[in-house]
Amino acid sequence: MTLAELQNGQEAVITKVKGHGAFRRRIIEMGFLRGKKVSVIKNAPLNDPIEYQILNYLVSLRRAEAALVEVVPVEEYEEINGRQFYGTEPNGNGPEKPVNNKGKTIEIALVGNPNCGKTSIFNFASGSNEKVGNYSGVTVDIKKSTFSYKGYRFNLYDLPGTYSLSAYSPEEIYVREHIRLQMPDIVINVVDATNMERNLYLTTQLMHLDVKVVMALNMFDEFQQRGDQLDYRHLSKMLGIPIIPTVGSKGKGLTALFDKVISVFEDRAHDYRSVRVNFGQFLEDSIGKVDDCIKQNNDLSVEIPPRYLAIKLLEHDKEYIKLLKKAGFTEILDLAEKERDRIEDETREDAETVFTDARYGFIAGALRETYKENPVIRRKVTDAIDSVLTHKLFGFPFFFLFMWVMFQTTFSLGAYPMTWIENGVALLSGYLDKVMVEGSFKDLLIDGVVGGVGGVIVFLPNILILFFFISFMEDTGYMARAAFIMDKVMHKIGLHGKSFIPLVMGFGCNVPAIMATRTIEDRNNRLLTILINPFMSCSARLPVYILFIAAFFPEYPGTLLFILYGTGILMAVLIAKLFKRFIFTRTDQPFVMELPPYRMPTMKAVVRNMWHKGQQYLRKMGGVIMIASIIIWFLGYYPRESSNSQAMATEIENINNHYESRVADASEEDHADILAVKYNEISKLEEKIHREQQEESYIGRLGHAIEPLIEPLGFDWKMGVSLLTGVAAKEVVVSTMAVLYQSPDHGEADNSLLINNIRNEKTADGQPVFTPLKALSFMMFILVYFPCIAVIAAIRKEAGAWKWALFTIFYTTALAWLVAFGVYQVGSLLGF
Repeated sequence: MTLAELQNGQEAVITKVKGHGAFRRRIIEMGFLRGKKVSVIKNAPLNDPIEYQILNYLVSLRRAEAALVEVVPVEEYEEINGRQFYGTEPNGNGPEKPVNNKGKTIEIALVGNPNCGKTSIFNFASGSNEKVGNYSGVTVDIKKSTFSYKGYRFNLYDLPGTYSLSAYSPEEIYVREHIRLQMPDIVINVVDATNMERNLYLTTQLMHLDVKVVMALNMFDEFQQRGDQLDYRHLSKMLGIPIIPTVGSKGKGLTALFDKVISVFEDRAHDYRSVRVNFGQFLEDSIGKVDDCIKQNNDLSVEIPPRYLAIKLLEHDKEYIKLLKKAGFTEILDLAEKERDRIEDETREDAETVFTDARYGFIAGALRETYKENPVIRRKVTDAIDSVLTHKLFGFPFFFLFMWVMFQTTFSLGAYPMTWIENGVALLSGYLDKVMVEGSFKDLLIDGVVGGVGGVIVFLPNILILFFFISFMEDTGYMARAAFIMDKVMHKIGLHGKSFIPLVMGFGCNVPAIMATRTIEDRNNRLLTILINPFMSCSARLPVYILFIAAFFPEYPGTLLFILYGTGILMAVLIAKLFKRFIFTRTDQPFVMELPPYRMPTMKAVVRNMWHKGQQYLRKMGGVIMIASIIIWFLGYYPRESSNSQAMATEIENINNHYESRVADASEEDHADILAVKYNEISKLEEKIHREQQEESYIGRLGHAIEPLIEPLGFDWKMGVSLLTGVAAKEVVVSTMAVLYQSPDHGEADNSLLINNIRNEKTADGQPVFTPLKALSFMMFILVYFPCIAVIAAIRKEAGAWKWALFTIFYTTALAWLVAFGVYQVGSLLGF
């Protein structure tokens, strides 16, 4: 019988894990070991993947992977050879530093499993605003913060969440190499108190690295609410690690935690001692032989802790084997291979599984002496919520409802503060127009800076609302459920279920979303997710959508916004299938993902994250957008004279002279009518002068140069220029339009006036420049084309080669042209 054959609600005991490679290693490290009880919670709405409970936490596997795990009913299982608990023993190679070398700076690394609350502790302790999410892989890079406490300077590093220190994922390699190479003074191991057995697996590996460890027993309030009991002081003695209960999200226990860090740093902690896990005589014999061989090379012993390296070589860690091969340590490698063969011949298991089993045996023994579970079984809140949100019938409708509500609220609720900011910008522009003397500087300040930046800053409320929704879904744990219910759909288009999380994050910003792809272990799937991520409409595109929807589609704002975002998703699906068919043809990697419990985030945490993103947007206002607006204004302002400006100036002078004579000859009652006609004629001429000056300006010449390429899309030269400047940042498209679509009079920075100018813009023959069809074509082009410079840089960094960044530039722009061409030409044929 296999795990895939079990029905919902059934439980069984694992007898064997088949398969090989990274998948087998991962699920074994996550607790899928012989003798462990596992129960089926539910199938996803499309019957794949399946949610299981093991070691008191939830994990999802695809049906194909579950078929590789053999099980027997609980009542039929007989424990043939129970796991042995050998305890710990003193470690003769402990990291001792002379007291007189200690300074007042303490280097601290925060290490823990995903979802253990590590980044919450980092944020609360340091006052930082790093992103906290209730799913795997939010922290995808190292974060540093510095603060002072009791006369010490703490350099706090938040490392990526990881389940172990093997070489399965980039996070694991990153964490272990940071600890090994940087040798922090203290490692704070953050452990989820509600899931001790699995979290302590990482702790046992840290004990091999010869670093001082202090454990933060986090989420201790949830642990106490469950009614479980833990003698953490006794556990601390067994592990040789000081244990401090904490509630990171509320800052509880952090003072005691950092007090303990100081005492361990100063070698004053009585509850700290350097120990190592005893794996039993059989494994210890092999470890000892390889350890002794490593110690014969002093340079290698200094670079990597000998016992840690010995265990890694026996586990057949490919990264360290490659490192030693390159350095020429063939004697060590040959001995490790010989001992590994001995272990596997004797146990009839691969060596890595044997060591994993031994670690879990140590953990089970330690918890058996210190932990007591509450016998009263209560239905968890997570189970109750999941019964609706991941239901076979209701799962997808709820997901799409959440998406629609997010976009509708972004537009409708954001309209109120948007109007307030809009009025403020208009008042500022009008005030400057009154108090400043005429000249180029006044034009620059009002038309360039206030007009350009003000045209974009009005969308800040919409962006804050969008980030609020995304942050809320991440922090509650719903985002992981979205990946769970969407995995089969993602699998059909050639993507991994974990790809869904970075794709949804792309609605906020493509840069961190592309960085979040590091959680996808397979390189092909990671690259594919990176290449289609720009189709997720980031918040920078939102101002463009809102501007044109307000101008041409005011009756259905939320629905049209939903359609635009949905089109981006559809494009991502089609391109993913195409690339999977012709470029990334390798077989998909297995789907293994933890489903964390639902947690209600504090409003402070959600608002803080929302405002952090808002600050990034505001900084962009004062940076790239302001500079771009000034450059665009300069290119559009000069040269001041057009080829016909002198002739039209003469014509204006003639009109003035003509109507002055008419006023002199007419009666007083006719003066007002005559002057109105005069001002109307002069206004038309001034508009013509302004238009011709723009067309013959530097930016006008550039726009006209590319006009033949975009004319089949329904675009004019001003739209072309806006698209070019949008390469820097998509918000610049709006600021460019705010500059280019000004009338000769000042005070046009008001967004409603910009909308009117765009709506009423006419060609030389009096035809409207924009129609609803052209606006839709333009938004489609914005949706698909060249991602901003920051995204290209992120692709270059994460893909590790310029070719993928350049490929993204060319294929997205070419595809945008084809999509916009299709929308405009087909719409024109249909009479829209």
